[in-house]
Amino acid sequence: MSQYPVKRPGDQGEVERAREQARTGFCGRTGFPCGQIEVHDPRIPSTAVALTLSSPSVSLSLGLAPRLGAVADDFDPVAHNRAAWDREVGNDNEWTRPVGPDVIARARAGSWSVVLIGYQPVPRDWFPAELAGAAVLCLASGGGQQGPVLAAAGASVTVFDNSPRQLGRDEEVAARDGLAIRTVLGDMRDLSVFPDASFDVVFHPVSNVFCPDIAPVWRESFRVLRPGGVLLAGFMNPDLFIFDVAALDRDELVVRYRLPFCSLDLPDAERRQYYGDGPVEYSHSLTAQLGGQLDAGFSLTHLVEAPHHADPTARYMPGYVATRAIKPRDTAKPR
Repeated sequence: MSQYPVKRPGDQGEVERAREQARTGFCGRTGFPCGQIEVHDPRIPSTAVALTLSSPSVSLSLGLAPRLGAVADDFDPVAHNRAAWDREVGNDNEWTRPVGPDVIARARAGSWSVVLIGYQPVPRDWFPAELAGAAVLCLASGGGQQGPVLAAAGASVTVFDNSPRQLGRDEEVAARDGLAIRTVLGDMRDLSVFPDASFDVVFHPVSNVFCPDIAPVWRESFRVLRPGGVLLAGFMNPDLFIFDVAALDRDELVVRYRLPFCSLDLPDAERRQYYGDGPVEYSHSLTAQLGGQLDAGFSLTHLVEAPHHADPTARYMPGYVATRAIKPRDTAKPR
């Protein structure tokens, strides 16, 4: 599906820097269980309390909104978000724009960078020392951005995503630049199409914000990694979701929503205004994000935070978290 929320205020009025960085290749994309696989290889034919913050234009008020159940019981978030991200490709969302040939050429020459959160490049030492030949799963990461760059850098890349059109972006770059990239359509919670211990790296940029339950994501990532394999993950700071979306448009921070948040819980008119027919978003606690990785068996080695790249909260708090975790080589030991 996609890497980042697409309807939160701020995205529509992004500065040109955002577009330029998207064009030059430092950008990224989510995932469904149907096991459809396409191989793209050039060798194969084809009650309010108001507080004033330091900025005079930003106020913080507290008035928690009730949670509303406004959606049919048979609502399918995977199907909805698949169609929504397919539409985002047509809308030219920045996280759907494939990298250019120049980015691929530089990656082939050893100069490459990919992102897990915002525009912040992942430290190179988070990856295996030798990327050439490493089996990398770009999980919920379609869009023609990270996967092609890692493939050009020498990795054996599989891109897994929920959106056929997002996978199509990776296929476009593969065909254009002669890259061997496998694309798989599926839900990020179900990687049953892959055998155990299939990959050296799982690269999972901000996308589980579109997933209602992330514990299976971590369990499946652990299963498909080889012992000693690395999980690189980016996700949203759940505290971002407490703020009223209309106030964010006015560059104000107004505390309104209880956590956990789901965009489906908004009143119908508000949901249509600020999310339209875009993807459904879910907040996930740090217990689910970090504790979920530990519960799955991972050992966390690194954690960094960064401000949201297109949100008024960036002046006050980190909006993103990125983690590096490893699957222990001796998984038989009690955790």
